Amino acid sequence: MAKTPLPPPDAVPAPSVTAEPFGKLADGTPVERWTLVAGGTRVRVLSYGGIVQSVEVPDRAGRYANVALGLATVDEYVAHPDPYFGALIGRYANRIAGASFTLGDRTYPLPANDGPNCLHGGARGFDKRVWAAAAAPAAPGAAALLLSRTSPDGEEGFPGTLDVRATYTVTAQGALRFDYEAATDAPTVVSLTNHSYVNLDGEGSGSVEDHRLRIAASRFTVNSPTAAPTGEIADVAGTPFDFRSARPVGAELRSGHPQLLIGLGYDQNFVLDKGVTAAPEPVAEVSSPASGRALRVLTTEPGLQLYTANFVFPSFTGPSGRAYRPGDGLALESQHFADSPHHPHFPSTVLRPGEHYRSATVYEFTVR
Repeated sequence: MAKTPLPPPDAVPAPSVTAEPFGKLADGTPVERWTLVAGGTRVRVLSYGGIVQSVEVPDRAGRYANVALGLATVDEYVAHPDPYFGALIGRYANRIAGASFTLGDRTYPLPANDGPNCLHGGARGFDKRVWAAAAAPAAPGAAALLLSRTSPDGEEGFPGTLDVRATYTVTAQGALRFDYEAATDAPTVVSLTNHSYVNLDGEGSGSVEDHRLRIAASRFTVNSPTAAPTGEIADVAGTPFDFRSARPVGAELRSGHPQLLIGLGYDQNFVLDKGVTAAPEPVAEVSSPASGRALRVLTTEPGLQLYTANFVFPSFTGPSGRAYRPGDGLALESQHFADSPHHPHFPSTVLRPGEHYRSATVYEFTVR
């Protein structure tokens, strides 16, 4: 499908939210693609999996490119779900060790879809469901999309009927904001995130090892050999996980650190210094010296998972027609910590009837 470039920043179009057909699933369920334009940014979102298919922003010369890794058709997303390109992740982002958890006096078995662990909500998590989608009210100059669905009691083993609303907003300043809300009729665990991969030189342009990254985290959670947390929280000082000052992503990627060997690269939860907050606060920034594009991440969440696309192989071809390799993008997934149900000293992910789950994350795009 041919791309239509956005106009230059001095001729920014009025905000808009539009929908178009984007194929069907094998059972005939239609999938829509929604386009949000505001503040000089264009974002395309699929009703399948709440997937952010593309994010188009300018470089320092005003040239637009899609900086989000993705696929060209819904059939490809169905056939290649494991990278979770741009997907809405739930009910539980990241891993739950042993594919089970105990809440109260009951133990709930979950699908083991990542070795012995349950990953990203199980075999058919939120990323593989079709969401109801509709344009949503937005502030002046912004464009918003509301995605909603009800996850029935017992879906993928999780207890409670969970009503979920996810609002994607492109702000008047061109930022992409994610607001998640959920309510349950029985005690359960919830942790939602978006799994977008970014390459600030444009998807399919090559490695992000030269991107400069800063994360406001003095500690990280240590992983077991199966990549689920052990419960230990370690200092970043003196390790490849010290991004408190900006430095290239690839600076210590080949250092041989045992934690990097487990994931074949970065796949680590950073314990954000700010903790849980009521409003999104700045926690990370990544920039490309080549294009001048920069991304600042703000969130209410206590953790940020850095993943350097370690298992993205050339079997995946992006909308550009170029094949992806490991390290061709990075994900900064704002979330509660992996495996929190097994570690009481981690921030709690338990949601009970009468409580409301709320989480917000903002991706602010700039140039320098």
